[in-house]
Amino acid sequence: MTEKLLNFRAEGADSAPPLLLGPSLGTSYALWDKVAPELSVTHRVIRWDLPGHGGSAPGLIGPGATVGDLADLVLALADSLGIEQFAYAGVSLGGAVGLHLAVHHPERIASLAVICSSAHFNGAKPWEERAARVRSEGVGWLVESADSRWFTPGFTVPELVADQGAADPAAYAACCDALAAFDLRGRLSEIGARTLVIAGREDPATPPAHLREIADAVAGSALAEIPGASHLAPAQCPEAVLTALRAHLDGGAKRGMAVRREVLGDTHVDRAQARQTPFTARFQGFISRYAWGEVWTDPTLSRRERSMITLTALIAHGHYDELAMHVRAARRNGLTPEEIGAVLLQSAVYCGVPAANSAFAVAQRVLAEEGD
Repeated sequence: MTEKLLNFRAEGADSAPPLLLGPSLGTSYALWDKVAPELSVTHRVIRWDLPGHGGSAPGLIGPGATVGDLADLVLALADSLGIEQFAYAGVSLGGAVGLHLAVHHPERIASLAVICSSAHFNGAKPWEERAARVRSEGVGWLVESADSRWFTPGFTVPELVADQGAADPAAYAACCDALAAFDLRGRLSEIGARTLVIAGREDPATPPAHLREIADAVAGSALAEIPGASHLAPAQCPEAVLTALRAHLDGGAKRGMAVRREVLGDTHVDRAQARQTPFTARFQGFISRYAWGEVWTDPTLSRRERSMITLTALIAHGHYDELAMHVRAARRNGLTPEEIGAVLLQSAVYCGVPAANSAFAVAQRVLAEEGD
């Protein structure tokens, strides 16, 4: 791992939609251990370490650092991985990074989840004092209070407490500088990304009122409060965080289902949904998210053009059952019977006359049924 980039861990298929996960101050990407593997079933999950935390080099930031500096490091990491646009979720300082990205780099953020975080962190003075003490004494004294700052009484995650003790003092203090200078309250209304805000009801560091302030300012955002959760909700209440994130990230499937109905019709989709079983559910979700939620929603090609391409591809591979469905879809997308015939004739040249002959038979039957 180059010291010019944040340390990270990648999980999930490279072809899946990317999701970047940001940590809180004092922890590593281990904060997401109970959440990231589950999210990687449907996403390319990239969880990263703050400078001087986990495996990230301390020298990536210095005194006077800002949340914008950390956001630039996240963008550099995404660029190095060939990721242009991504969903983002972050806790505390990681959540502040997400807010900054959504305001200053909206073209990069597909969706945003802000967890146990804030648009401001109770003013500069407490963070300036903490930074000064860490620079003079190190981080050992913070280990003693980690559990009370992060969790409800009686709960702990030893690995995360160990992360606090292992954090580089200079980099930790620089992160405190970033929190001291952070106040995005005046620009929250500019956020256009689909946004989820999650509060831990027992969080003393960023109480629910801080999260409600974000939700009230960001148009169309959703707010979830998790009972029994303190500041590090993904570690203490992973199932509740997973439930909220899955619903939020499933926006692509919802958009895809709407397009699927528009193109194929309610009758076909309802029939497919009725046949769905636990065995086929993930495949149906895959189709809704990727085929319909990403490819068919891409405005580069019109739906008419996509229908013509799809008809040709289905003829080339002999998928005549699917062809019947897409002849109906082509009519729904505005193609005339004559245009459909022209596509099939074109396919005779490039896919073969026998394939086109079968395709004409299918199309003729479908068009007769449709009354064309």
